[in-house]
Parts: sequence; structure tokens; C-alpha cells
Amino acid sequence: MRQPLFACLVTLLLTAFCLQSAFAHGYKLGDLDIHHPWTRATPAGADVAGGYLDITNNGQTPDRLVSVEVVGVHMAMIHEMAMTDGVMTMRPLPNGLVVDPGETVTLKPGTFHVMMMGLSNPFSVGELVHARLTFEKAGTIEVDFKVDEMGANPSATHDHSKPATN
Repeated sequence: MRQPLFACLVTLLLTAFCLQSAFAHGYKLGDLDIHHPWTRATPAGADVAGGYLDITNNGQTPDRLVSVEVVGVHMAMIHEMAMTDGVMTMRPLPNGLVVDPGETVTLKPGTFHVMMMGLSNPFSVGELVHARLTFEKAGTIEVDFKVDEMGANPSATHDHSKPATN
């Protein structure tokens, strides 16, 4: 009687783990938590897209996102968009993006983002876009950017701490 109960419990735990993995969209690299990398679907012919995610530093020292590589994209750069006196400016961050200890940096529309240029194919809803994030101290991790609808803004509903410094 104990073996069937044990087998049932193991099956239940494995199912719960698989479901959590299917719905969770987060990654861990050393002291860094990377949560919900996403991008928007692109119309046919578009060759640029933005990538967004949250990075939390649970460590005691700052780290820095220094580069991003995206499969099927000619060039990916860490960018900052800002409005100054009613004028939108966008600039690359050649020194990367600092994630201070105990802080969360949010890359979202209208602020920091991964600028993807030279898409080989449009991004389609539900697709996963493979990428490699490199941090100054934590190293490199492979992640998938989930492609949401064109007008999506999943970060708008999240509550995060202060913006990053660079």
C-alpha cells in the first residue's frame, strides 16, 4: 500500500515541478535573478525590436549587464530611452547597465531596453527568441525572450524598485 502512495506522491511532485517550469519564466545566475525576458511581435519587414526583462541583484556587490547576443539578430545593444524637454532620445550604454546590490533593474518600454537590430525574420506571438546575457561578474547565461502581442506591455503591471544607474 505504501508503494502506490509513494508513486502517486512522486508523480504529483514531478507534475507540479513541470507546471512551474512551464509557467515560470525566470533564470538564476549567481546572485542575479533574471525574470520574464520578453519582446513584442514584429510586423513583416520590420528589422528592429526591443527586449525587456527584470534583473535583481541579491548579492553584496554591484554587477553590470555588459552585452547581449540574440539568435537571428545582426546586432543587440543595451539602450536607454529618455524624454528631455519633450524630445525623445535613445542612446546605447557602451559601459553596460549597473545592477546595484539589493536592487531590481527593469528594462521596459520607454526606458532601458535591449535594442535588437537586423532581425533575420519577424518575431511571432508565442515564439521564444534565444539570447545570451553577459554580466561583468556573474558571467554569461542563456535566456529566452517570450514574444508577446505587438501592443503588449507586461512590465506595466509589475512593481519594481528604483531605476538603474549606468
